[in-house]
Amino acid sequence: MPGSASRRTVLAAALAAAAGTAAAGAVPASASAPGGTGEGAGQASPETVANRFWSTFTDWRSGAAEGTRAVAGLRPGLVLAAPLGRTDYTDPHTGLTSAWEYARWTSPAHTPAVPATEVIASWNARTPAGTWLQVELSGTYADGTATPWFVMGRWASGDTDIRRTSVDDQTDGRSSVWTDTLAVDDPASGLRLAAYRLRLTLYRRPGTTLTPTVWRLGAMASDVPDRFTVPASAPGLARELAVPRYSQNTHVGQYPEYDNGGEAWCSPTSSQMILEHWGRRPSAAELAWVNPDYADPQVCHAARYTYDHQYEGCGNWPFNAAYAASYPSMNAVVTRLRSLTDLETLIRAGIPAITSQSFRPEELTGAGYGTSGHLMTVIGFTTEGDVIANDPASPSNEAVRRVYRRREWENIWLRTKRYNASGKVVSGTGGVCYLYFPDRPTSAQRKALRAVGVV
Repeated sequence: MPGSASRRTVLAAALAAAAGTAAAGAVPASASAPGGTGEGAGQASPETVANRFWSTFTDWRSGAAEGTRAVAGLRPGLVLAAPLGRTDYTDPHTGLTSAWEYARWTSPAHTPAVPATEVIASWNARTPAGTWLQVELSGTYADGTATPWFVMGRWASGDTDIRRTSVDDQTDGRSSVWTDTLAVDDPASGLRLAAYRLRLTLYRRPGTTLTPTVWRLGAMASDVPDRFTVPASAPGLARELAVPRYSQNTHVGQYPEYDNGGEAWCSPTSSQMILEHWGRRPSAAELAWVNPDYADPQVCHAARYTYDHQYEGCGNWPFNAAYAASYPSMNAVVTRLRSLTDLETLIRAGIPAITSQSFRPEELTGAGYGTSGHLMTVIGFTTEGDVIANDPASPSNEAVRRVYRRREWENIWLRTKRYNASGKVVSGTGGVCYLYFPDRPTSAQRKALRAVGVV
């Protein structure tokens, strides 16, 4: 979403102010553990990021089930079996109050290898009309005290029952939720989240047998040190994947109710490119609502069904992953990668990635713009090791394929701190990416996903 300030920009600035550091990046402020900030300092290691996802039949039978049931099969999941009770929910975006039956599942407490400054949850589910779900997270600090249950998202694959939404103004005075990220307010204090639990609540219309089905639930915990630069990596792969090319700018002015229109749709446009790489796209019936005069209506569809009504944007990271995983046999996670070597590992196995970065125009040769937060699709590497990206900020579909200098690109993606055009220190994403992959990956793909800590 180059050139436009999103609500994530405002949230990141507030988070940095709370930590005593000026920031205005378009993503939640990155982890800020004490550490060096010069060239080569703060290099990510396997101990900076840790993922845990519940997805097997054994996983779903663990934890505490209150009215939910684990379902076996080729794709094990969790469903609502016997309602725990009934509750009213007033949708803050419509003002409507409706009654819902509900059931809950709470994961076992998980202690990640990384005592974390940030935790981002993501999930894969199907919610038929008349159902929705809520994901919450509760952390335990290293001093043994616990956070309250924070809402990480109220989500439905459609938008007729509730408006999918993040929840603002959640804090315990030590950590806060910023749209899709639970972050320690003052990482420099040494405070860390040593463990966490996830709680899933499934909702349905009373008196029905409807149920959401959840196939994957988990979180990425990270403690990425402060760094303005990262060490240069050595090129290790020359390969380019065939990924469809879509420009968000094709949709400028279309459906402004979704984040002011296409000029801000970098995230759903990137999501749509990778979904189609895997052979998934909306049906003609699902696209019937889109103006037939609009090109690439599936991009409009992705924007509508990733839109976060509280954030007022399409860039909620877990909502994009959940949208992708709503297609048949797709998995999707939000994580951090440690290096371009990790990206090369994925590309070698045929898995493209969506990456989040921010930069000034002069920091990325050939981009032609600066941005406080933007998503791109990485599809390969040249023989020189430069990054081949489908950049949705391009003026047309034909111009989407870009080649960016390796050294510039890895730095703007992996750093956690940067200087904006005014010379202020602001935040970087520290390697955030979305990974979408089939439920039955090949052995090479599974090996690559295991190598980057996702499976």
